[in-house]
Amino acid sequence: MAEEQRWQEAGSHRLCANNCGFFGSPTTLNLCSKCYKDYCVKEQQAKHAQRAVEMTLRQPTSPVLPPQASPSLLLPSKSAPPDDKNIKQTAAESNHAARPNRCGACRKRVGLTGFTCRCGVTFCGSHRYPEKHGCGFDYKGLGREAIAKANPVIKAEKLNKI
Repeated sequence: MAEEQRWQEAGSHRLCANNCGFFGSPTTLNLCSKCYKDYCVKEQQAKHAQRAVEMTLRQPTSPVLPPQASPSLLLPSKSAPPDDKNIKQTAAESNHAARPNRCGACRKRVGLTGFTCRCGVTFCGSHRYPEKHGCGFDYKGLGREAIAKANPVIKAEKLNKI
């Protein structure tokens, strides 16, 4: 009986110091596991913030000079006026990006489910395969190049060196 009382007194459970309803232990500052984890995270964040402040204070600051007008800014530039072709090209590119994706074969909207083929055109699910949309990409040539790169040709010398 005396041993049971000592065990209960020594190992008596205390409620969490944050009053969350769970039991805490003296090894975790009388906090439950969740509150102790939150406490450790806050401590780490405080240390990182303190280090960041110290690093910014250690960096040498250069004196701030007032902005001065440079002579090149005061003189009008003699560059050529912007080309109308460049303006039209950028407008066309922005229009192309704004248009919804459509299948290259049936013109059906594909949205996020579109498949971009190696020929560079987007297709729907039924036209995604090369044989379905008459793809002009040379898959055979691509395979030959890949094999040639992976397996270089090694030839023996015709005559033995003496």
